[in-house]
Amino acid sequence: MQMACSRAALRFIVRRKPAVLVPPAGPTPREVKKLSDIDDQDGLRYHIPAIQFYRSSAALRGREPATVIRSAVARVLIHYYPLAGRLRELEGRKLAVDCTGEGVLFIEADADVRLDHFGDDLQPPFPCLEELLFDVPGSSAVLDSPLLLFQVTRLACGGFILAVRMHHAMADAQGLLQFLAAVADLARGAAAPSVQPVWERELLEARDPPRPCFAHREYDEVPNTVDTIAPLDDMAHRSFFFGPSELAAMRSHLAPDLRKRATTFEVLTGCLWKCRTVALAPNAHEEMRMICVVNARGSKIGAGIIPDGYYGNAFAFPVAVAAAGDLCANPVSYAVDLVKKAKGEVNVEYMRSVADLMVQRGRPHFTVVRTYLVSDLTKAGFGDLDFGWGKSVYGGLAKVYGVGALTGVCSFLVRIKNAKGEDGTMVPMCLPGPAMERFVEEMGKLMLLATDVGVPARQQPDMCAVKSAL
Repeated sequence: MQMACSRAALRFIVRRKPAVLVPPAGPTPREVKKLSDIDDQDGLRYHIPAIQFYRSSAALRGREPATVIRSAVARVLIHYYPLAGRLRELEGRKLAVDCTGEGVLFIEADADVRLDHFGDDLQPPFPCLEELLFDVPGSSAVLDSPLLLFQVTRLACGGFILAVRMHHAMADAQGLLQFLAAVADLARGAAAPSVQPVWERELLEARDPPRPCFAHREYDEVPNTVDTIAPLDDMAHRSFFFGPSELAAMRSHLAPDLRKRATTFEVLTGCLWKCRTVALAPNAHEEMRMICVVNARGSKIGAGIIPDGYYGNAFAFPVAVAAAGDLCANPVSYAVDLVKKAKGEVNVEYMRSVADLMVQRGRPHFTVVRTYLVSDLTKAGFGDLDFGWGKSVYGGLAKVYGVGALTGVCSFLVRIKNAKGEDGTMVPMCLPGPAMERFVEEMGKLMLLATDVGVPARQQPDMCAVKSAL
């Protein structure tokens, strides 16, 4: 099958072979395994897409990336055998995976385009993504569908693109990365994954009886009485780059004590939330929500509860809530402090409380009404995945503006280098056209260094859109 794709000046054709099922390379247990009560909440019942771009390697000429990766996937599925099964729904909307060993979907493809045709600043949104990660009909349902889809697309220059889609109920971004790292281990010749997978979803099950002990306003039922987002077909998509100078400028606007205590994520997120609210111009009394994703692994949050190798969902959605008028009228310190306090709520007891609430309230979706969600993937490590061809030129989520119900209300922060070679954070933003212009204007104000830190004010640095989505 082939289809010509175009966006701006870039046009190319993708030729795909029929999708096939890749089962585990050896026998695996046939059993039914329940997911955790964090895994099966309504807001995680969709597929998360990731994409990796790789250059050609003269030393590996003759090795077909699709063949190598397909073989590695089959062998890794022996260790991660639940991913070769299918999701079922039990009583009370409880999700469980039926470990059938049916396998995951795999597509081999070719494209008549070179890697350098994608440009120097390789980043989402990518042209022809729907062809580089083809949605096989019937494959993206929540139940009774393959839990993983791979597409390996060879490029005319000898490089290739690996696109992957995984059901979010089975794993979070860190879990997906762990699985792909295992595939990379075996693709490079290892006999087994360097990190052994841990299931143990019972660690994040609700207590009996459930007893939520936090307010969990991220799951409030909020009526959408006033529209603050335009129809999704009338949205402007732009990406912004924030390097050391831009972050220093934003931090200079904070109160002295908060300037020292706030993390880079908290500073950036608070500034984005304030400027986005001003840009949308909601009624002053409307409640605005800022949800940040807090990972419970490898920290004091998950110490003693989340073991190494756990690949299920192990994060929370703490929320900061404020009236739009307060966000707009107060200094940026107000928003940053609210973000910091929301993040600080998350601990082991908070995670157990979320699980309890899921069971008690029928596994609700977190609210997206007047909500902005930010997830930090700058330290995720997708760019380090090496399947034998070296590290990727770009590695990370394929859609950084959100998927499903998150489209238009979410930003996934990605670590990149700009055209000057500076390390920084790419922030994708999706807003109605007029609101986007106001957002750029508001962010520009924060790019002027505050004078109370003894640094002369300067003109807005080069923080405007790294590129605009067409």
